[in-house]
Amino acid sequence: MPECRVCGKEAPSSVLGVCLSCVRERFEEASPWIEAAHARSRRGTGLPPLVPRVPGAPVCQGCGNACGIPEGGTGYCGLVRNEGGKLVRTLGTEERGLVSWYLDPLPTNCVPAEFCAGSGGAGYPRWCRSPRGDLGYFNLAIFLGSCTYNCLFCQNFTFKSMLARGGPVAGPRELAEEADEAVGCACYFGGDPSSQMPFVLSSARALRERAEGEGRLLRICLETNLNQNPRDLEEVGRLCLESGGGIKADLKCWSEEVLYALSGVRTGAPYRNFERLSRLHRRRPEVPFLRASTLLVPGYVDEEEVRALASFIADLDPTIPYVLLAFHPLHWMGDLPYTRREEAERYLSLCRKEGLVKVRIGNPWLLR
Repeated sequence: MPECRVCGKEAPSSVLGVCLSCVRERFEEASPWIEAAHARSRRGTGLPPLVPRVPGAPVCQGCGNACGIPEGGTGYCGLVRNEGGKLVRTLGTEERGLVSWYLDPLPTNCVPAEFCAGSGGAGYPRWCRSPRGDLGYFNLAIFLGSCTYNCLFCQNFTFKSMLARGGPVAGPRELAEEADEAVGCACYFGGDPSSQMPFVLSSARALRERAEGEGRLLRICLETNLNQNPRDLEEVGRLCLESGGGIKADLKCWSEEVLYALSGVRTGAPYRNFERLSRLHRRRPEVPFLRASTLLVPGYVDEEEVRALASFIADLDPTIPYVLLAFHPLHWMGDLPYTRREEAERYLSLCRKEGLVKVRIGNPWLLR
């Protein structure tokens, strides 16, 4: 293993260059190394190396990053510019999204599939077409080509090439036309929906309007880091709830310091948003509305992080499904190992001890 640049002990990743103990306990000393790692990973992308915080600059309220964007600059997501002192959203507007899509046969391999209507049959007959889900139908998988984070282990980093190209681009009606009678659900992911919420909202409404006009079921779902403006999130949350769909929260870790190390962003917005959404969760117990997952990044997402997340979720509602995901080396953190089976099973037991009743390992085939 490489040496930690702060304490000289072992660091899990040479890319990040600092160990977990120093991230938590010597954050001020670790920060320059963390910032350098994220800046390197964004070099040549046209994106700001760090979340802009320019004093006196207009502040974007689109997500929890609250970027203070300088004249001629862009926000961390790359879609909001300061033009003449005014913030202008270039894509991810109500009219145009930086987006691609494909049809995925149901049941899908989505993280909360076991607990959803389309793949697992929850809520039959109101929310799906058979006790085993919508067999023979499709999920319209909607990929947003931008993100509010910069995860060094990103599993879907192709969104950066979409940002660089500025395409493909589509409008709400184009998406709605794809959701015909063969489509049982539509799921927004990415990248992350948090970076294009005006488009997510307008297109989700268009999808629902077409389905309702034709008298058929169409569930709306989001997979997101929850780093949204809370008003936008609550509005799309209602659309998901009323359609039989849900929101899967990608909770990276518990501490803001570890979140900063892994994603380049330090914010408490995801946890506050999760708490807000838990109130909606209680309204539809037959199909869990709110679901959560955590990627078990070796050396950085440890027992302390998982225990705190499990306790947080259980205190809100122990019936919220929680999925632990095995890590596989990818993107800038290709030097990390796979998640060990022993660790994952220990964390699974820990979550149950904290009171969670719907918890599982989502991709056990990756464990080593």
